[in-house]
Amino acid sequence: MIEHDVLVIGGGLAGMSAALHARQAGADVAMMSKVYPTRSHSAAAQGGINAALGIADSWEVHAYETVKGSDFLGDQDAIEILCSEGIQDIFTLEHHGVIFDRDDEGRIHMRGFGGTDKSRTCHVGDMTGQTILHVMYEQLLRMDVKSYDEWFVTTLLMDDGACCGAVAMEIVSGKLEVFKAKSVILCTGGCGRVYEPSTNGLIVTGDGLALAYRVGALIMDMEMVQYHPTTLPANGFLITEGARGEGAYLLNADGDRFMQNERYGATTLLEKASRDIVSRAETIEIQEGRGVDGCVLLDCRHIKDRILEAFHQIYELAQDYANVDITQEPLPIRPGMHYIMGGIKTDVDGRCYRQNGDGVEALPGLYAAGEVACVSAHGANRLGGNSLLDCVAFGRRAGAHAAEYAKSINPPNVSDQAVEIEEQKIIDIFARSTDLRAPALRLEMGEIMHQYTGVFRDEAGLLEAQRQIREVRNRYNEISVHDKGRVFNTDLLAVLELDYMLDCAETIIVSALARRESRGAHTRTDYPERDDENWIKHVVVYQTPDGPKIDYLPVTITQWQPEARKY
Repeated sequence: MIEHDVLVIGGGLAGMSAALHARQAGADVAMMSKVYPTRSHSAAAQGGINAALGIADSWEVHAYETVKGSDFLGDQDAIEILCSEGIQDIFTLEHHGVIFDRDDEGRIHMRGFGGTDKSRTCHVGDMTGQTILHVMYEQLLRMDVKSYDEWFVTTLLMDDGACCGAVAMEIVSGKLEVFKAKSVILCTGGCGRVYEPSTNGLIVTGDGLALAYRVGALIMDMEMVQYHPTTLPANGFLITEGARGEGAYLLNADGDRFMQNERYGATTLLEKASRDIVSRAETIEIQEGRGVDGCVLLDCRHIKDRILEAFHQIYELAQDYANVDITQEPLPIRPGMHYIMGGIKTDVDGRCYRQNGDGVEALPGLYAAGEVACVSAHGANRLGGNSLLDCVAFGRRAGAHAAEYAKSINPPNVSDQAVEIEEQKIIDIFARSTDLRAPALRLEMGEIMHQYTGVFRDEAGLLEAQRQIREVRNRYNEISVHDKGRVFNTDLLAVLELDYMLDCAETIIVSALARRESRGAHTRTDYPERDDENWIKHVVVYQTPDGPKIDYLPVTITQWQPEARKY
């Protein structure tokens, strides 16, 4: 048995921020990741991180535009914290060693991003996430934070209603181990690979969401799945929003800048409107026959110099995977699943919650931050550049609070017998002998989710998705693995990950069925209007013996009342 005060599960930017600040608060901290931490998916964030640093900007304007971007589903107390405290977080990152791009006067250069008429996205070329991740990891090394690299968590442990650790498998050996902790912080990222195609890396499999769901935590706003407007059709690779922020156009097959059409409600910001609006516009253009082989076109030719100066990564991606020189010809792109605004319901200090009769209560010892959490700073639609800020700001707060909580309690009671239960699960998987493999079911699940719970949904499609996902779940127990060994068994990992992803798929579908309106990324063609009278509330889902159950929580409104959302 391994013991720490605070166990951070996930080695991306939220996990690093949580671990760093828990350590600064004096706790004995360990960070666990199923990949080497600098390979975490935060490294894929290209465009930048938001902060209201401009002379003509303010955190209040940033907060308002975030609330508007959220289609008024975001909790405004969390948004105010994100936008006000995030300014200092940027300066702290710079002091740690993040060398942000500068303007001609030596100030941090900020580019425009979707859903705002202010330029406030600080960046390091088009590899901002990777840069911040490496710098944060250096800080963890400097502070001697213990890091368990390439460990996979199979279950959370509970003692008298409180979370007290986890059972994890060392991937390189297959050994299972109990990790005892006074508090656990989940920073495992989203569930992007529940969908196919997706901009997310193959490791983004909803692990933390399912782990929390299975110990009774509330999962909130899972219907809010963001499709990014500009992804490559061949593989889902992301083309940063920064290109449109710098002035790139979207064209249809007729060469028209279709975002100028009044029907899309973005005649001022055009291509820089919020992601849900641009993705819907692109999908409509394609569905109505004005696409190019299932795509629209991203035209960067008129910003050639800026592309060559600041967007080396997407320039090379387009050449390597689409055989297009984006400085010479338009690039075919289409919307692709990118991010989930929903997640484990937390407060602004990262504490997770569970159902208690007709109300909710904190789930002691369990915290979450980053994309796995729903605080809710993004509501029904996330603004580009706010995700990295979310990781840094709420990772910081969760780490500090989890450390203080750990100081206040006695060591929990944890038994090594939990390993035996998890070991038997693996033995049972090895004992199967069928032709069914995890990748086949995983692809089937992803295509079901993309078809029925994508940019547009309706009740008939959602019910069909629910039926088909249940069939996939029933067949899950027939999966076999070729590799019966324990050393770096990625075949076994794929089976365990698929189990988590199916939990996520089920919660997305039941939440989408429950919300009978269109708001942000959730567009119901059978309920096409936003319904403020009935639906300014969060949809929460929790596990019961009879399956997922739905309930609702109020949205926190501090100063911005819902209004028509135009760009």
